[in-house]
Formats: sequence, structure tokens, C-alpha cells
Amino acid sequence: MKGAVFPAAAGEGAGRSSSSSSLAAVLRTKGVGSVMVGLVVLALLLGARRWVDIDASSLLGNTVSIGAGQRRRHHSNNTAPLVPIPFTCGNETSPRQPPKCPATPAPRPESSSSTRPIIPGGPAPSCPDYFRYIHDDLRPWRGAGITREAVERARRHAYFRLVVVGGRAYVETYQRAYQTRDVFTQWGILQLIRRYPGRVPDLDIMFACDDPGQVRAADFTSPSEAPPVFRYSKDASTLDIVFPDWSFWGWPEVGIRPWTQMLEEVAQENERVRWPDRQPYAFWRGAPARFRIRHELMRCNASNGQIWNARLFSQDWKHAVRNGFKDSSIPKQCLYRYKIYIEGNAWSVSEKYIMACDSPVLFVTTLFQDILSRGLVAGKHYWPINREHVCKSIKFAVDWGNGHPAQARLIGEQGSRFVREEMSMDFVYDYMLHLLTEYAKLLRYKPAVPEKAVEICTESMACPARGLHRECMMDSMERHVAGFDPCTLPPPFTEEEAKKIADREAEVLRNVEKMEG
Repeated sequence: MKGAVFPAAAGEGAGRSSSSSSLAAVLRTKGVGSVMVGLVVLALLLGARRWVDIDASSLLGNTVSIGAGQRRRHHSNNTAPLVPIPFTCGNETSPRQPPKCPATPAPRPESSSSTRPIIPGGPAPSCPDYFRYIHDDLRPWRGAGITREAVERARRHAYFRLVVVGGRAYVETYQRAYQTRDVFTQWGILQLIRRYPGRVPDLDIMFACDDPGQVRAADFTSPSEAPPVFRYSKDASTLDIVFPDWSFWGWPEVGIRPWTQMLEEVAQENERVRWPDRQPYAFWRGAPARFRIRHELMRCNASNGQIWNARLFSQDWKHAVRNGFKDSSIPKQCLYRYKIYIEGNAWSVSEKYIMACDSPVLFVTTLFQDILSRGLVAGKHYWPINREHVCKSIKFAVDWGNGHPAQARLIGEQGSRFVREEMSMDFVYDYMLHLLTEYAKLLRYKPAVPEKAVEICTESMACPARGLHRECMMDSMERHVAGFDPCTLPPPFTEEEAKKIADREAEVLRNVEKMEG
């Protein structure tokens, strides 16, 4: 994708010139150019038709190894004393009115190094490399800053406006979001405030809860004129600011529990059915309606005597709701050796759940970016599938994986390790904190509570909730103040890094096209 900015490999310093670090620079899933770095090395060394005869170490080598910086552990693993956060709903037998929000919790002392508590485990680690995209997303306003007028112009895109003043959150709703996207997005921000009291700055954001980016760069003579709009995904042509999606805290309408709980359930299923015992096909279940690329995928089911090594199922969500999601349980879908990820209206929430199964993910290349896809390394965390000939590309990948199980299994395990470790809730919260902090620095005015806004807090949202909505909130509630600092935000990409990675991507494309023939 011309002009795109891609990060260097996680755990590697900028500007390193050794051949190993050059080959290890990553390509992200931003378009048809997202392809397997490891395979490129093989193509250059062995030729496009000889790569099937190598072993795992040759396939993955230094291009996909996990460096010391990549295996970071968050400070939530320390043994610092936990400070509980009060929570009560009072008399729940007749909750006619939501409970009043409690007083703002006192921040953890941090005004100076002498008052900052000593954290077991040493200084905060550097954040994963995908955090560097925070700088990219905010770059349009780095020079001119963000005015109140610019934020007001974002209103036509927004579903709600969220303002934080003095550690308290207020929301003005403009339109209803699909299901509870807005509710659980706001819930996530409230849990961030509970986790890091006193650390979330005063801010004023407009949030859009639909899928594709809408703030197109081509509509503005200068990027700084664009209204700042937060949403879950974007593409290279838009200037939207990417934020973690609502389902990290639960998606009750489709029976999906909070992310931490889902990871535990998937891990148990991974142990119950180990990879060699899984069905040797590529699996996908979803709703193909309205999306051309998904209709193309459904053609990869066996038909007219042609076998594409795929097992694809159309999801009827109304039926799934009626039978309690018994046939669509995410952990129970870890029964196939390969999982397929494909976009829908834009990026798909299914991405992180598909990645968690220890099965190699066959990732249909896409233009859409979210916080997870920006961190993935082709050939290390997933196998790229060419969207121009999906069926042929899937068959090729499955045939190779079944013929080289050790290499394929390693890709699956490394993809799962990424979502468990690099996309844990610890880092999701840190991403939110750094993004909101950097955004607040750009505001050229002091945020104030809008006249029509209402205060929200954990109590006002959780106490009136019922059923699975309430369960998701209680399961994802932050119950203790963080006794540690967030990870350290890494610097932005340099122009030199961006150019090198873009040039390398073009070379990778040429070689992979030769491999698939």
C-alpha cells in the first residue's frame, strides 16, 4: 500500500542496520501488501519453488523470533499491595434511580520520585510496538493542536461525546449505537479511570460507534482541519483515531464474555483438543450477507468436485440467540487446524478470538486497521491470504501446513501468544491511557461539561444493568487501583523506518506472487 506507514519489528531499536534486523522489520495487515516476511527470505535464498522442503528454523528464523523486548511482562504481575476500590449499589430491591456517583478516588502519589511507591520488578517496560501508531493517529493535529471548534465539527460523525473533568466522566448522547457498543465503550473508559485514578487527564472526545473510518483525508486541504473522531477502525485514506473496541469488556448480545475470561476459556479448549488432533481444514463461521468478500469466501466450500480445504458455515444470529449460542461458542471453534479471518463491513471483532486458538490464522488481506492488526507480523502471527484468489490461496496454505505441521503449528502458537501477552487487558488499558493522554496534550482549550451531558460512573452503569449485561460488567470491573506504572510509550516511527518498510513490502509482494504461481 503506497504511502502507508508501517512499524519496525517489536523489540528492535530504530535505525539498526544489521541484516537480521532489516529482515525482521514487520509488515502489517493493512492491504493486499500484507504478506509473509519469512517466506520472502526463503524465496530470495531458495527460489519460489523450493521453500516447501525447509524446516521450521529456516522458515521462521530471525525474521519471526521473539526478542527479549517482545516477551515483556506487565507490572500487574508484581506483588505490590492492592488498594481496593469501593463499589456498592445500595438497595437493589427497588432501583428506581441509578445510584449517585461516588466521590472521585484519590490518585496514587506520583508527584515526585521521592513519593512514588517502589514497584517490585523495576521500571515500567516499553509498550508493544503497535503503541507507536498513537503518534501516527494524532499526527494531523501535532502542529496546530485541537480547538473546540474542531471537536464540535466532529459531532456529525459521533454517537456520543465523552468529557472527563477532574477524574469524573460525562456523556452527551447524539444517536443510539448498534446493540451496546456505546455502553461498553464508555464502561471501558470508566474502568480505566478506576484503574489509574488521577492519571486520566481532562479531555473532550467525539466517539463514532460504526465500523469503517469516515474522516477522509482527501476532504481537507490540511490534515489539521479534520475533526478528531475516535472509532474502532480506519484505513489508510482516513484520519480517524483508533480505539479498542467495546467487546474487550463483553458483547452480551452474542454471548461473548469479557476478553480476559474468553482467553481463559479458549486456553482450556486449546489444552483439551491439541493441534495435531484437530481437523486438517481451514474453518470460518460468520455472517456473509452484504459483504462481497465474504460471499467470495463461501465459494471455497467443496463444490463441483473442487476441494479447497475449507469448512465454512453461515451464522444465523437469530437462531443462535434462540438456542443460547450453543452452536457458536468461540472456545468450541478451536477444533480445526486453521482459522480464517476475513473483514466484514470493516475490521471484524472476531479477529482476536480467531487468533487465540493456537491454530494458524489464514488472514485475508485487508485495508482496515485496528489496534490488534497493527501489531501482527506476517509469517510469525498469521499466514496471509490473497483476497484476489481466496480459495486458491487457502488451499495452498492448508496443503503446506499439513505437509509441514511443525512450522504451521509454530505460527499458530505465536499468534495466540501475541493476543494473550501483547494484547492482554493490561496493555489495552495502557494503550487507552497513552492515547487519551497524548490527545489531551493537543487540546487548545479547557474541557468543560456540556449542558446536556450526564455524569456516568461504574455504579450508575452496572447497578441498573440486568442479565448478561450485568454479568459482563461485574466480570470486567476494575476492583483495585493499579499499584504500578503503565508501560512506557515508545517514540513515533521515523521517515527512514517508514520508507524502508514500504520498500520491503513491495519486494515481498513480488516474491509471494511467484510462490503461489
